[in-house]
Formats: sequence, C-alpha cells, structure tokens
Amino acid sequence: MVETRTVGPVPVSASRRSRAAATVTRIGLGTFTGFIGTSPFGVRLARRTIATLMRAFGSMPMGTTIEKVDARGVRGEWVYGPDVDRASDHVVYLLHGSAYMMCSPTTHRSLAARLSEITGLPAFVLDYRLAPEHRFPAAADDVDAGWDWLIAQGYDPSNIVVVGDSAGGHLAAAFMLNRAAAQQTLPACAVLFSPVVDVTFGLAAQQERIRRDPMISAARARRLVDLYTVGADLGDRRLTLHYDSAADCPPVLVQSGGAEMLQADARHFADHFAANGGVVTSELWPEQMHVFQALPRLGPEPDAALRRVREFVIGAFEISRATEGAAS
Repeated sequence: MVETRTVGPVPVSASRRSRAAATVTRIGLGTFTGFIGTSPFGVRLARRTIATLMRAFGSMPMGTTIEKVDARGVRGEWVYGPDVDRASDHVVYLLHGSAYMMCSPTTHRSLAARLSEITGLPAFVLDYRLAPEHRFPAAADDVDAGWDWLIAQGYDPSNIVVVGDSAGGHLAAAFMLNRAAAQQTLPACAVLFSPVVDVTFGLAAQQERIRRDPMISAARARRLVDLYTVGADLGDRRLTLHYDSAADCPPVLVQSGGAEMLQADARHFADHFAANGGVVTSELWPEQMHVFQALPRLGPEPDAALRRVREFVIGAFEISRATEGAAS
C-alpha cells in the first residue's frame, strides 16, 4: 500500500533546467517533427525517435523488475519498482501514449517504474495495438480486454488506479466515462497526464496561436492520430468524450504543462467533467512540456508531480474504502 507523505503545492515557476530543456526541444525536436511524414518510413522514424528520447531522458530506479504478459490476447508488462510487493491487491493500470501510433510498454518502463516506486504499487502497462497497422477501435478494445484480464486475476475494481498519458489519457478518459454511463464497475480513480481530449486537435490549434508547443504542431499531431481514426465516426463515444456520466465517475487528477498545446485539452476536460458533477483536480505546471512526468532528467518537476500523484491516489483509496464501508 502507499504511504502518506507531505508534498508541497504546484510550483509557480519552472526550474532553470526545465526552461532550458523546452528551448532546446523547440529548436531541435520541434523542427525535426515538422518533417516527419506518415508514410511507412515516417512511422518507423517517429517510433525510433520517441523511443530514443524516452530512453535518454527517463530514469529507471535500481531494483526494478519486469515481467512480460501474453495471455488470452492481452499483452503488456508488469513493472515492479524497488521493494514493491508483488502480491499487493492494489495496482496501477497504465495506458501509454503517443498519438495512437507510437510507444509501447518498453518506452514507458521508466515512467511505470517510477510510478510503481513512488506509490508502492505494481504497475501493469498494456501493450495495445497501434496504428496504422491497427485502426480504431483496436486500442479501445484492447483497453477493455486489459481491464477484464486484471479483474480475472482477482483485482477488485476499487483497488485499481487507471493512469494514461497523451493518447493513453484519451483512452483512460473514454474508458472511465463510458463505463460510468453503462453503469459498469469503475476504478478507484484516474490520473491523466497531458491527455488528448479533442482528436481533431482543434483545441490544441487554438492554444498554439497563443504559444507554440516545443515538440510538435497541432497539424502534425493530428495527422499522426488520423492514422488511427481514419474512416471512423468521430461522434463515437470512444473518440469524442461525453461527460453526461461524470457525476458517477471516480475522482480524476489531470496534470499538464504550461509549455504544451494540450494544456487546452486538459482545461477542457476538467471544466466539462466538473460542470457535469465530476470530482477533478487540475494542475498546470509552469513551463513544462508534454508528459513531462516521463522525463525526469530534464528537471525536478517530474518527480515532484509524481509525488502529488501518490497523495491523490492515497486519498482516492480512502474514499473508495469509506464508500464501500457505507454501502455494506
């Protein structure tokens, strides 16, 4: 189980390292991504590039162990941070980004391991199918299958934390809202890191007029996500989020960066979720880039943000236990 520790507030300014990292990223990666196409070669290049960056700027805690899963069509990895109890009855269900066509449990091992270490919980990272090889609703179907598999392993829904970053944040939000609408079992809480909310990237494009994202343009990001959504009905509740069931959802923590275009998506989600009766905590971290929590070598903010995740999870489990106690 997680242990309570006091954490400070969200900082009002960014560290020098993170500000410098944003500048360098804008000059380097931000320019490079403008030339990456969506041809098979472009997809391979994008996947290699993001995998290299995640390795370079991630940080794997010593003593982390990995266990591969390939069972009944569900693929992924168990990630156990140092000294984490493998027999814990509480678990993190992690849905990785990026853009529905990049990344994997391997690219997100550092983030999963640090989440596991700081929360004291095992993390299961789903290896969902990617576009363009597998288009909508492949990823959403895999998220449902991964959840069902966890429940079949004996985990109580009220002991599961769903975490998603970027496109994984979109998957997590849609999963939760749609399960609530169908009156199905729900996790104890959800944590969204820089979630994609609008798959057309219209919100991001509006934010981009105020400030350019250091990593990628809204137009380029949409072309990547289009590899997944092409031919799909964007009105589908698994693509366009519907907030009518927010009041029945568990609490949600949303973290985004002040330097990224998807801060607009994060605000939109938080505003609409709360307006429909949901309980949401929204944090905007000054000058931070997209999914900064996965890049601890770029500054102190990623670890500080994960400490706030830990406290949020502790509170959510306490609420979940109290609710179950009252119901019984």
